[in-house]
Amino acid sequence: MIGGFGVWELLIILVIVLVIFGAKKLPEIGGGIGKAISNFKKATNEPDEIDITPKSEEKKDTDEKKD
Repeated sequence: MIGGFGVWELLIILVIVLVIFGAKKLPEIGGGIGKAISNFKKATNEPDEIDITPKSEEKKDTDEKKD
């Protein structure tokens, strides 16, 4: 079993997708899904540039600049 699905279930899903979208659209759909997965993996591996300054310190800084 692959992730809770057996081989027959996956084949049925693929046949339904083939009937709905047609054979010409499948490579485009697969390419789009592949790009989305690679972008997601890249985004999860890159460190985020997050400002971790506490809100109380930010407020103090802005108050001091006003004076």
